[in-house]
Amino acid sequence: MKNTPVNIVLKMVVLSALAAVLLAVTFVPTQAQLKILQDEQEKQALKAVLPQAADFEPVIGDQVDADGEPVILYFRGVDSSGNIVGYAFRNTQPGAQGLVEVLGGVSSDFNTITGMEIMSHAETPGLGAKIAEPGFKSQFLDLSVADLSLTKNGGKVDTISGATISTVTVVNALHSGIDNVRAMEG
Repeated sequence: MKNTPVNIVLKMVVLSALAAVLLAVTFVPTQAQLKILQDEQEKQALKAVLPQAADFEPVIGDQVDADGEPVILYFRGVDSSGNIVGYAFRNTQPGAQGLVEVLGGVSSDFNTITGMEIMSHAETPGLGAKIAEPGFKSQFLDLSVADLSLTKNGGKVDTISGATISTVTVVNALHSGIDNVRAMEG
């Protein structure tokens, strides 16, 4: 077979079709495994932000996500007797470089932040990305909601030097999440 333009195009079409089939065959199982890993990450993060909870009951909204799954608005953390010990919520806010997704926990009386995890972010490595480090996150452990503001504004949250926007993003995400849950729990 000579390398005529028609033969070259035909070979490329066959190779492209083969690559597409191989990609499709590996995509489905990979997506299923990714979903399992994301669910496990969420369970660990929920336990980290609301450690006193024995179980988490999702509060479902009326909307569905892109996969047709119902949207979880927040979680009620319950103890082994079924009593609500707090709430966990996700909130996404724009940061300095992109969206920052925060998972926060708050006590059942809405007075104390029980923990905070960064689920995803696109902040600058070495600066804003420090919001995901234990030293920064530990400031929010058992922090009074009344103290949830920057130290320069009378609160107890220290900013990350050179990454004030990222710090403010986390504080705003927690405030907004707490307000949303409080409004729905009434």
